[in-house]
Amino acid sequence: MNYTTKKIIFFLLTIVYYSSYSQNSIKGKVIDKENGVPISNVSVSNLNNNTKSLSDGYFEINQTGIYKFSKKGYLKYEVNLKNKNFYIIELIKEVSLLDEVTINANYLPKPIKEASSSIHIISTKDIKRGNNINISEVLNRTPGVFMQSGALNTNRITIRGIGARNLFGTAKIRAYFKDIPITTGSGETNIEDFELGSISRLEITKGSSSIYGAGLGGSIQLIPEKGSFNTSNFNTEFSLGSFGLIKNVSKLNYGNNKNNYKAIHSSTHSDGYRDNNQYDRQTFTLNTNHFINNKNNISILASYVDLKAFIPSSLNENNYINNPKSASFTWNAAKGFEDVQRGFLGLSWQHIYNKKLKQSTSIFSSFKNSYEPRPFNILNEKTFAYGFRTRLIGNTSLVEKALSWSIGIETFKDQHKWGTFQNLYEDYPAGHGSVKGDQLSNFKEKRNYFNLFFETNYKITSITILSLGLNYNKTSYNLSDRFTILDSNLNQSGDFKFEGILSPKFGITQNLSKTINLYSNVSHGFSPLSLEETLLPDGQINTTLKPETGWNLELGARGSLINNRLQLHTSIFSLNVKNLLVARRTSEDQFIGLNAGKTRHNGLEFDIKYNWLTKMGLTINTSINYTQNNFIFKEFIDAVNDYSGNDLTGVPSNIFNAIIDIDSNIGIYGNINFQYVGSMPITDSNSLYSSNYNITNAKIGYKTNLSKKLNLNTFLGLNNIFDKAYASQILINASSFGGRAPRYYYPGNPVNYYAGININYNF
Repeated sequence: MNYTTKKIIFFLLTIVYYSSYSQNSIKGKVIDKENGVPISNVSVSNLNNNTKSLSDGYFEINQTGIYKFSKKGYLKYEVNLKNKNFYIIELIKEVSLLDEVTINANYLPKPIKEASSSIHIISTKDIKRGNNINISEVLNRTPGVFMQSGALNTNRITIRGIGARNLFGTAKIRAYFKDIPITTGSGETNIEDFELGSISRLEITKGSSSIYGAGLGGSIQLIPEKGSFNTSNFNTEFSLGSFGLIKNVSKLNYGNNKNNYKAIHSSTHSDGYRDNNQYDRQTFTLNTNHFINNKNNISILASYVDLKAFIPSSLNENNYINNPKSASFTWNAAKGFEDVQRGFLGLSWQHIYNKKLKQSTSIFSSFKNSYEPRPFNILNEKTFAYGFRTRLIGNTSLVEKALSWSIGIETFKDQHKWGTFQNLYEDYPAGHGSVKGDQLSNFKEKRNYFNLFFETNYKITSITILSLGLNYNKTSYNLSDRFTILDSNLNQSGDFKFEGILSPKFGITQNLSKTINLYSNVSHGFSPLSLEETLLPDGQINTTLKPETGWNLELGARGSLINNRLQLHTSIFSLNVKNLLVARRTSEDQFIGLNAGKTRHNGLEFDIKYNWLTKMGLTINTSINYTQNNFIFKEFIDAVNDYSGNDLTGVPSNIFNAIIDIDSNIGIYGNINFQYVGSMPITDSNSLYSSNYNITNAKIGYKTNLSKKLNLNTFLGLNNIFDKAYASQILINASSFGGRAPRYYYPGNPVNYYAGININYNF
């Protein structure tokens, strides 16, 4: 064999070798498990190989085997990588490093430490600290947020006092289930219907936000549990407790290299503490994620809730003190309840144009059917909504400075049909309950919501970040009166259109050190009127009403000390609201809306977490948070009454939480939670206040691995350990009808327990 022949053979063998080398390369992408954001600079290593993921999360290696993925702030992950496969690798955030959490993942992703707004993360661990029956226990451990809960289906959420004047339910706060709006076109929100066991975390933005639109108080984003790639498992949890509680949550996950599916079913039954308090709910949630290729991935989210809950309603002071188990006489006689079916369906598509530009688009639809017999009438409602949201997310350099930005559009329409009927329960023997009679009204509402938003973060220096945002909102209603009253020409049909509202936001974040940041912001927000609030007693639409608007000023600090063992977040704020909307009650089921003045919301919030011990197989963490509210009517004249200078109704003066968490490597864990809630004014005149109260809850459990594939978790919890009597919700400015005493109070549950077992099997 001559020299030339040897060179040719060597050249051909080289081609074959490198061809094989390329074909056998293993590629993949590293993402955050909770929000899907790519993670850069992840160490990928085995005994013979060591590489780093790129800025967009992609990696490529050339040998098979077991690899370890690691990055500061995330739990280490090991997986067996095989030839010719594309892998999605999910890393889980360490709970102790919340300052590294990425927020606003679907809009403008950034670490929470760079945020110029007050944003609170409720993690999976926070959710599992108590039972998974009532979300109010979770939210009420959040500074600045207060959820009153008269029953599992009767709740009111306030953020920094906004929403406190809404008599029934939650308003003036935006809420999303991932990308799907939970808030209706008229600004009403019900998050308590969702299965808490299907939620992985919540992001709460306090104050107005340029990316979420209408919502003077802030926004709540519920992030559902995602499926896991490259694994399949089944998890079921069964629990029982006081007041006839029986609950089951079952979860099925299937995942391969590029696709995952997570299906969750729950069933909840409770007889309730009070009379006429039975609660039954079935839920189903499906969340799927699919990586099509390097530039495209889609996800599907579907949720269905079937709920029937009886309503005990509020009590007067005498019954609240002496017979708190009783239901309101009329609601008990009518056997009042609500029967609700609601569903959500959303499809999201993310496309990466290049390293500096990507697009995220979602289309969604939802429906709600509700039948509610009340003592004064029977309400029948049907709502169907659809819409889409799309945004471009980019990053670039401006005069050699980092600039990230997002611009997008959100729009949805909902059609709300509702009518009332006579309730003839009084014509039947006691205990028969509600009976549907003649129709009293029949309406059809068309509600249109349009939101255009823009936000940018500009890194002026290595330690200073400027945030600018702008939001434009346009909301309109159309009402069709489809019911003709004999001998009357009354027709309530009409239109109500808001003027377009432009809401700017300006914020700045300053790094004092590697671990401590200062932030401040000035932002404008508003809350739309519901169409029902615009109706006058003669049935006509009051077109002179204006939405509540306000400016929020805030200064805060967040960070960590002592090698991240101590985490802190504190803020002071002032929110000034004008065109305060007052719901004046004209009958038991009729209210009119009036713009009656201004409110001022000054407050202080702080949240501190400290890791006392992490050694000898034992971990002890503590956290305390405190909220000080100084909310007043700056100007408030209602008819002949001047309430200017009075305390704002329905908001506690202060709230304090203290929590101790204990975990051990032998599987025993537990926590104890103490909460103090200050008094709150019940009437605008401040002639009546609720009493302050404190509640202590505790939970203990044991986790163990029965085998490599089977895990067991048992737990026992006790709520209101010291059996304190308290009002878990109040009805502000309750009126007296028929000579009866006003009903202000919803009694809270006395001491109660829950216990359960959780089994997880990995296929």
